Amino acid sequence: MFNMMPVKPHHKLEAWKVAMALVRTVYEATGGFPREETYGLAIQLRRAAVSIPSNVAEGAGRDGHREFLRFLSIARGSLSELETQLLIAADLGYLPAEHASFALLERVSKLITGLRRKLALQR
Repeated sequence: MFNMMPVKPHHKLEAWKVAMALVRTVYEATGGFPREETYGLAIQLRRAAVSIPSNVAEGAGRDGHREFLRFLSIARGSLSELETQLLIAADLGYLPAEHASFALLERVSKLITGLRRKLALQR
C-alpha cells in the first residue's frame, strides 16, 4: 500500500515548471515551420508538448501516489513522442539539431524519472 504523504501542488513541482518551459519553446519553434506543416508536424509537436505538464498536473491532483505514478508514466510516453517528432523536425531542417527544446526535453525526462523514483520509494 502506498503511503499517502501529500504531493506538492503541481505548479510547485520542478518537473511541471520545466515542462511548461518546454511547451513555450516548442510553440515558439513551430511558429516558424513552413505553412504546410501548420496542421501536420507542428500541431503534433504542440499536442505532445502540452500533454507533458498536463499529465504531471493531473497526476498530482489525483488521490494517491499510484495514480500519480500512472500519469507520470503517460507524461514519459508523451516525452518519447515529442522527442521523436523533434528529431523528425530536425531531420527535415525545420529545427537545428542543437535546438533548446532538446535540452529541456532531457531535463524534464530526468525530473520526471526522479519524481517517479521518489514516489515509488514512499510505498
